[in-house]
Amino acid sequence: MKKRAFLFLGILTLLTPLGLLSNYSAWGEWENSYYEKVLGFIPKGIQNAKSLKVLIPDYSLFGFGEVFSYYFSAFVGIVLIFILLYIFSKSGKNANSQ
Repeated sequence: MKKRAFLFLGILTLLTPLGLLSNYSAWGEWENSYYEKVLGFIPKGIQNAKSLKVLIPDYSLFGFGEVFSYYFSAFVGIVLIFILLYIFSKSGKNANSQ
């Protein structure tokens, strides 16, 4: 089962740059004007989100191409998710053993 999950994640990672071919923005990555047009207002959380500091802004790394930057961003995201899942699984096992 683990092999299938890793294979699936690997395929998704390889397909990541396909988003560069689209003329549309990714889900949830709209400009504030889009929310204004569709909803008639900009939600407060969305307004405040622009001031957040992110690891890799706009999925771009200075001096690298778009495709490499997308792959690197995907890799960083996957690694962070696995680290969090590992920590949660360890803390769950510790709680069950007490």
